[in-house]
Amino acid sequence: MAGELPFETPLVKLREKIQELEQFGTEKGIDFTEEIARLEERYRQLEEEIYSNISPSEKMHLARHHQRPTSLDMIGLIFDDFIELHGDRVFGDDLAVVGGLAKLGGVPVTVLGQQRGKDTKDNIARFFGSAHPEGFRKALRLMHQADKFGRPIITFIDTKGAYPGITAEERGQSEAIARNLRDMAMLRVPVICVVLGEGGSGGALALGVGNRVLMLENAIYSVISPNGAASILWKDASKADQAAEAMKITAQDLLEMEVIEEIVPEPKGGAHRDYEATATAIKSALLRHMGELSVMNSDELLEDRYRKFRKIGKFTTVAREVKASAEPAVHPSQD
Repeated sequence: MAGELPFETPLVKLREKIQELEQFGTEKGIDFTEEIARLEERYRQLEEEIYSNISPSEKMHLARHHQRPTSLDMIGLIFDDFIELHGDRVFGDDLAVVGGLAKLGGVPVTVLGQQRGKDTKDNIARFFGSAHPEGFRKALRLMHQADKFGRPIITFIDTKGAYPGITAEERGQSEAIARNLRDMAMLRVPVICVVLGEGGSGGALALGVGNRVLMLENAIYSVISPNGAASILWKDASKADQAAEAMKITAQDLLEMEVIEEIVPEPKGGAHRDYEATATAIKSALLRHMGELSVMNSDELLEDRYRKFRKIGKFTTVAREVKASAEPAVHPSQD
């Protein structure tokens, strides 16, 4: 197993034992078929036990796995005829956000995504998937173009948050995010958002205002990264695992709270185990939701998007009963 995480250690050790037994049997000419079969069965049971009980902190590590598929990986596998477009026509081209034209099931669409790097050099060039204002403005430029020509919009969310440096603040980071939130709410075409890995803070929300928000099974989505929350609550970013357990950031939590519409299943062990299976599952969900949204006119799409976000957040009120005093009130002037 490549890139295994700490909670996967028992599986790794058992797989090593199976391989050692197979190699020993081959070298010595001894038949260990029954023993290997028993170990294989134990491996399947252990695999089911581990992956069906993944904690929120473990999901966080899966969502951040260095081999997890990126936006460009999924775009290449899901869409046809992708043409990448560049620049925000104001400042420059932010490589942390990719986007362009493509076809999904023969239908022209605009596809956007936050893009992490594949190695250290690529990560530095793409700011580890954390966009500057020009990245969000590039995305919004392409969304306005899609709105003008009636193309559905699909976004892939995969970022720990917007770039936190002074250069981003100088160029209007908060304004760029706020404008995306406002303008995405007013788009008159179908908008579907997919959380691939980690969706963190305003950087995620800037591409997350859609008619439908989907999440991969082991993705996380939150108003702040667990590391950021730990830094605020405990003054210690190393307590990110503890924060993740408390923040309700998993796809299962968010589906229950109606923040998202669907959980897209991943291959056993995570999306990084099988890119093609992950892409197939995402494509199936996208086509289904595209079909549902395609029958709505522009006004219905706006209303649908408004209602989706308006219903998020529930509260109850408790009426307090005020009991009248048994004795009649006396006005101060009557003293």
